[in-house]
Amino acid sequence: MKPHDEIRSLLQAFQDGYTHRDLSKLDAFMELFTAEAELIGTNGVRPGAQEWYRSRDTARRMIEGDWEFWGDLRLDLESTSIQVEGEAGWISVFATVSKVIGEEEYASFLDSIKKYLDGSSLPAEQKLHYILRGGTNTVYEMHRGEQFTWPLRLTAAVVHRPNGWKFAQMHFSYATVHFPDVRLGV
Repeated sequence: MKPHDEIRSLLQAFQDGYTHRDLSKLDAFMELFTAEAELIGTNGVRPGAQEWYRSRDTARRMIEGDWEFWGDLRLDLESTSIQVEGEAGWISVFATVSKVIGEEEYASFLDSIKKYLDGSSLPAEQKLHYILRGGTNTVYEMHRGEQFTWPLRLTAAVVHRPNGWKFAQMHFSYATVHFPDVRLGV
């Protein structure tokens, strides 16, 4: 089998894991990654914090959370770009994450605000801004309908090992058309 076909098979195995989201098979799924694999999720801001994982063992937490809570990930395997140079390759693929979020989101947001108020040491004005932004976003998004489909970019670096191609680095990212959600120093 040619390297491009082997890498497509690796991507298909990745898609299959996210399609079935069987937590009893999570350890086997993680074998798609090198031991030192780096995974950067949509909430990754700094190396080693939040969703920026620096090993397969720590990245397992992100994948487990995705499978339990995230939604349906669908890679557009037909649009995948695969480049190979020797024993290394890089991939970019368009994907979507879809999830139905119903009326319970209002109560969920209110619960998160209660936890935020109790756990945050920010000044009252900053807390209020956070609550107003989150409340406005929740009302706006829920008014648009319960079916959420977000466009996603997935990029990855792969390396060839004796037992086949493995993911060495992976990055999930959303397109941003408004102000980015995260600002440093604030």
